[in-house]
Amino acid sequence: MFTPQGPSLRELTVQALSSVEHGYDLLANKFDATPFRTSERLLTAVTHTLETLGPFDSGLDVCCGTGAGLGVLRSVCAGPITGVDFSTGMLTRAREAHPTAGLVRADAQALPFAPVFDLAVSFSAFGHFLPDEQRTLFAQVHASLRPGGTFAFPIGAPPPVGSRLYWILWGFDATMRVRNAVWRPPFVMYYRTFRLGDVRARLEEAGFEVAFMSVDALGTREDGSPRCRLVVARKKEEPLPGFASPGTAARLRPS
Repeated sequence: MFTPQGPSLRELTVQALSSVEHGYDLLANKFDATPFRTSERLLTAVTHTLETLGPFDSGLDVCCGTGAGLGVLRSVCAGPITGVDFSTGMLTRAREAHPTAGLVRADAQALPFAPVFDLAVSFSAFGHFLPDEQRTLFAQVHASLRPGGTFAFPIGAPPPVGSRLYWILWGFDATMRVRNAVWRPPFVMYYRTFRLGDVRARLEEAGFEVAFMSVDALGTREDGSPRCRLVVARKKEEPLPGFASPGTAARLRPS
């Protein structure tokens, strides 16, 4: 796609008519030659932003694909890094690129981890999750982080209404909805189901404290707003045994 090394139109059509898992298995060997791979510019910008939040020990790349985010974790984490994905083909490519990383085949909605990670990241994967599935995903990431751990991911500013990119994304989502209405298995991939306000609410439902950071290296739009924000969701620290939080103390104080 767009390069001689990328998939052909026929290969993309076969992928689009497959399930998400099988589609990525088919695309894995050529995925890094497509525009769907997270750009090095974005990865570098997110790395620099995360460096201001560290230090971090262990790291988890959720829906790691061929391992683009594992390089970010390697840069900001002092301890072991792990990638999780449900596509065997994508994990094979990730293993070639990051032989020292731990790689686990699993569904991101049923992560097989105890709360052992200090940092979790994810890149370009959330369009594969419908709103209710996003809630499950965020809860699973929350359960995999240590108290005080961080879940961070970039989210780009939406294109201006009526712009060329706006209509491209709208058209893509409409096409995918028609495809999923008439063809099985479904291939869930939507670009307009992951809005900033909704994301914040779902993360808070999962138990995170949420903040946004401007990814300054990617610049600003004409109105001065950032082109990209880093969502920083922190798992709340657990109170020490025998100590009540201020809110609990207030509730227990005699009236």
